[in-house]
Parts: sequence; structure tokens; C-alpha cells
Amino acid sequence: MTAAPTTRRPVWRKLDTAAGGLALDLGLYAVSAAFAAVTAATSTLLPHRAWGGIAAVGYLLAALAASGQLLLHRRSPGSPLTGLRARWAVTAFAWAATALLPLVAQSVQRAGGRTDRAQEEVLVVEHSGDRLVDTGTPYLGHDAIAALPPGEQLLGYTPYQPGMALFGLPRAAVDAWWTDARAWFAVGTAIALALAVRALRGPDGRRTDRDGALLRGVQAATVLPICALTLATGGDDLPVLALCLLALALAAADRPGAAGVAVGVAGALKLFAWPVALVLVIWGATRRAGLRVAAGALGLPVAALLPVLLVDRDALVENVLRFPLGHGLVTSPAQSPFPGHLIATTLPAGRAVAAALLVAAGLAIAVRLARRPPRAAATAALICGYGLLAAILLMPSTRFGYLLYPVAFLVWAAALRPPRVDSAGLTPR
Repeated sequence: MTAAPTTRRPVWRKLDTAAGGLALDLGLYAVSAAFAAVTAATSTLLPHRAWGGIAAVGYLLAALAASGQLLLHRRSPGSPLTGLRARWAVTAFAWAATALLPLVAQSVQRAGGRTDRAQEEVLVVEHSGDRLVDTGTPYLGHDAIAALPPGEQLLGYTPYQPGMALFGLPRAAVDAWWTDARAWFAVGTAIALALAVRALRGPDGRRTDRDGALLRGVQAATVLPICALTLATGGDDLPVLALCLLALALAAADRPGAAGVAVGVAGALKLFAWPVALVLVIWGATRRAGLRVAAGALGLPVAALLPVLLVDRDALVENVLRFPLGHGLVTSPAQSPFPGHLIATTLPAGRAVAAALLVAAGLAIAVRLARRPPRAAATAALICGYGLLAAILLMPSTRFGYLLYPVAFLVWAAALRPPRVDSAGLTPR
């Protein structure tokens, strides 16, 4: 008699579900506490040091809570204090303590006169909001940037899409701590993630095997140090990331038109969303909904560009094309020791080699999309994650913080797979 085959779970799945997910929760918070403490002690960036001093305590408290949950789970596995709702509560506390509290603290200190409590992108976004109100475009032209003192020319560039300037409008109206652009980045992030969770849970709220993966995906976009640190000190990437995650969630919920709108809003903020938009348009085409996805995914960024194009075309080109490509008056300080940067700076004709590798990676992804277009939202998320990871590693100029995009997409993919409803049809604890 032949024995029935056994199903082996991947190592990651075993780790993710150990002790009802609490073991990995504890590991996440404990390692993050150590990272924050090291950042507070060693970082050369003062906003990062300030974040680490507060976040280390927040992560430590979350780790203690997860430790208590883990001990209780061993003694009483069915306790509501160890269930999914309790884990969501700890996650919410961790985000508030490690991202929102440092954000508010730095915003208040900055409003009180501290000049070392925000990264440059906060100032750039707020200045772009001022210019949008005054001139109708968030961008300075080449001549205006050249007229700035050499030390201020970098801040004269706005390497974002026009929609990002909207986060600077509150500061243009009122000079207060709560008009800090980071506060509005946080609001936009929270709204987009809440809508994504709602889309994946569905209207009936029944328990599915997707719920644990959904919590893990939210953790990857909120309490993971690379995300919490970014939101508290700079923050412009977080609403873009959250909108992309919302678009993927809407795709998983079979709402292609809404998915296109969500990723289109993200694309109106930053170029990082454009590859995600392309993948989702191809996903939509496999479901005969490509035009519905494209209407929002491509139409909204174009609609955002048209007004500023009409106001000052040269300023738009200078900021969103020449500067990112390294042809501005100053070069981007974005440099991390990834392969693309190392190749560009150490090998003969290194920039050309790095560019060739980047193009080769792009062609490989294009061939993958052409031969096997993604038919599921989870597959689309994996393509976005691995594709952006390759691009970030191979770009000659990039930032360590950009890794938050591929990490979040890859973790989020598990929450996008079709759910299996619990036979009891119960709402998760």
C-alpha cells in the first residue's frame, strides 16, 4: 500500500506561522530595537539619530508585549490575547511608537527652531508646495536654480512628479508643526493601507488563510525599520508605496479600474510607481481589462503633468529628467554601496557598464512579461518586487531606503493569493 504524499511547507512559511506568528513578531521587534539603538548611537544623520532614540524604546516595548503573548500562547493557545486581533493591536502600537511619535517629536522640534530635524526631501516638498501656489508649477527652471547660492542649488531641484507638491500645501498655508509634510505623508499612508486591508478582507469579514499574511504585509510597510525611519525623517516614499500596495490589493479583489486609479495617483507622486503601473496594465490585459487599468494608471500621471508642462516646460524637464539622469547643475547625493554604484565608481567606463547591466535586467523583465504575463495579483507583486530590487541594486545612484519598495511588495504578495475561507466563517480574533 502506497503511503499518502506529505506536503512540505517552505522554511519561510514555517517560520512565519511558528507559535501562531508570534515567534516572528518577537524577532521582528527585537531586531528592530537593536537596529534603532545602533542608529541612535552611530548614525551621522541627526534626524536618524533622533529617530533611533525614540524608536528603540518603542520597539523594545513591542518586543516585550510579543514576548508576553508568546509565553501565554504556550500555556493557553486559544487565548484572545494571543490571537490575530491582539497581534494587530501590538502592530498598531509599534507603528505609533516607532514612526508616528518620532515624526511628531521631530516636527514639533523643527517648528520650535531646530534645523536638524528633517531630511532634505521634506524641505523640497514644502518648497514645491509654495511654488505651486505662487507660480502654478512646483519646479524652478534652470536659470533660477543657477542663480541660487551653490550650497542651495540641490534643494532647488524637485525630482518628483507634480502631485507630490500637494503634500507641501498645508505648510504653504500655515507654519505649524502639524503642517510638516511628514504629517501628511503619514495621513496618506494610513488611509491607503486601511483601504488596502479593507479590500483584501472583503465586506463579510470572514476568516481566511490570508489574514496572517495580510498582517505581515502591513508590518512590512509600517513597523519595519526601513519604513518607520523613512516616514519619521523624510517620508515621501511611504504614501507612494502604500498606494501601490492598495493598487495590488484592488487587483486581487478583481477591481481593475480602481487598481488603475490607485497606482495612477502613486505615479502622479513619484516615478517609482510607474513600473508597477506597467505591470498592472499587463495584468489587466490578461483579464480583458487593460484599458480600464490604463485609464487611471497612465491617465492620472499625464493629467498631473499637463498643467505644469503648459506653465513651464523647461522647468519640468530640468527637474524630472535632467537632474535624475545626472545632467543637472548638481548631482544627486544618493549613493549606497550597491553593485551598480560600486561598478560605476571603481571600474573603467563603470557608468556605462552599470547602465548596460540595468538595461539587460530591464529587458529580461520585459521578456518575462511578454512570454508569461501575470494573471494573478500575487504574481504581479512578485514581478514588481524582484524587478525593483534588481533596478535598485544596479542603478549607479540610489539610496538604501529605496529597498522598502521591493521588500514590501515581496511580503505583500502572500496576502494577495486567493483566500480559503475558514469553514466556521468566523471573524479572526
